[in-house]
Amino acid sequence: MFSNRYRLIFSQQEFNELTAKAVDSLPVHIKEKMENVAVVTEVKPNQELKKEMDLGSDSELLGLYQGVPLTERGSSYFALPDKITIFQLAIESQAGDSREAVKRLIYDTVWHEVAHHFGMNEQEVRRRERDRENRK
Repeated sequence: MFSNRYRLIFSQQEFNELTAKAVDSLPVHIKEKMENVAVVTEVKPNQELKKEMDLGSDSELLGLYQGVPLTERGSSYFALPDKITIFQLAIESQAGDSREAVKRLIYDTVWHEVAHHFGMNEQEVRRRERDRENRK
């Protein structure tokens, strides 16, 4: 569990539900192509992950995709599910006290990590995010 020094906007259950809604709201053609991937939430990255990724204690890691992108899988690919983790504390910190901003940031983070699942590198994902933002 985490220390009481963190003031979360949403309970962990509410945050899980918002994340599930964000996944559900992805376009159907995207959801139909997602294969062998679990989306989970954590309050913050654990110490092992911070060390592995060389993250500082005040890391603003909003989400993380761990796995083999669809573009790199062969026809005989079989493995445990890939994992997308959405980090509550960083998202809520970045969104300030706005519940609506948290919801938007959860959706944007899910979208970002799903793009990695489809094989996009960080530069490609950021470019598509800018394009999507410009269309709004």
